[in-house]
Amino acid sequence: MTSALLPVFQRAPVLFEYGEGAWLTASDGERYLDFGAGIAVNALGYSHPHLLAALERQGRKLWHLSNVYRIPEGERLAERLTSACFADVAFFANSGAEANECAIKIARRHQDACGRPERWRVITFTGAFHGRTLATMAAGGNPKYLEGFGPMTDGFDLCPLEDIEAVRASVGSQTAAIMVEPIQGESGIRPVSHTFLRQLRDLCDEQGLLLIFDEIQCGMGRTGHLFAHQELGVAPDVMTLAKGLGGGFPIGACLATTDAARGMMPGAHGSTFGGNPLAVAVANAVLDVVHDDSFLAEIRRKGNLLHTRLEEVAKRFPGLIAEVRGRGLMLGIRTSHPPHEIVEALRTQAKALTIAAADNVTRVLPPLIVTDEEIRLFAECCDAAFAYLSKRAA
Repeated sequence: MTSALLPVFQRAPVLFEYGEGAWLTASDGERYLDFGAGIAVNALGYSHPHLLAALERQGRKLWHLSNVYRIPEGERLAERLTSACFADVAFFANSGAEANECAIKIARRHQDACGRPERWRVITFTGAFHGRTLATMAAGGNPKYLEGFGPMTDGFDLCPLEDIEAVRASVGSQTAAIMVEPIQGESGIRPVSHTFLRQLRDLCDEQGLLLIFDEIQCGMGRTGHLFAHQELGVAPDVMTLAKGLGGGFPIGACLATTDAARGMMPGAHGSTFGGNPLAVAVANAVLDVVHDDSFLAEIRRKGNLLHTRLEEVAKRFPGLIAEVRGRGLMLGIRTSHPPHEIVEALRTQAKALTIAAADNVTRVLPPLIVTDEEIRLFAECCDAAFAYLSKRAA
């Protein structure tokens, strides 16, 4: 059957009908253990009762309301998010890319409001992924994503990660901000060192720049802290969120200090659907569960358990697995095989779902509600998949 969908995705030949917890059930009745979670989106798994109740309750009241009116649940979500971190204000969008666009605009407007309109460029880093709009693709600088789209959107200066001298040399009279993921996701689960993030913070303070943290994939409890930077003790001026924020419902957020956002006046930015009543109701329900010290402590414990289990698998397949890395429940398995082969082997041979990344890394991003038993089962799935690949290579 020919699909009417734009062919920009290479979809696996499996049809999922429903899910519960960390499990998806396909149309043929097969059950799959989902350790990809929609690319870190389904933070509370599938059919979580608290999310379902919030969605149904709000769905019977208001789905959408223009942002020319007050939306109390959005105000509540903004207050809860900002009170949990460095920020003072929040803007809600539909996606991570939109949240990053907002962050870039905040940085430019901040400098303009400070009397420095010539400062509009943003320093970003090799291996970054900030979205698929023309601007956020340029911010990431990945040639694979930029190919065929004409001249790259100007305004971004790419630097090597963990090289503060290169960053310092890139700061010029037009630099407005530095944008970085505390843990790079798409490029292969690469945690940025505490030292480097502290150096970036100091450099921004010294040069009058804004520091932007993209926590779209690593935020919302994924590392065992509500926001990844809170483990590091380095706060940004602007932070972007999405993915796990809505637990599967589309929503993004851009949080900032009052000073960083000083140029964002009425009319400076907007979004038709961003922060509508349905989206913010679900995000508040996610926050009800995730913003809990005991829940976050469990993520750290389960992350350590999962890391240990994967290290044990790595020892049994030293020719295939080079490294297990990451933090909390955001882990990566670097292998000698291309990641799409690992993902396919796990899906077809072991009925487990994962996500491919760069640097020969397979991302392991289970729902935050994953159980110890499901972690044990996933390790068994990895054993089966790597045994299959070893035998095929022999």
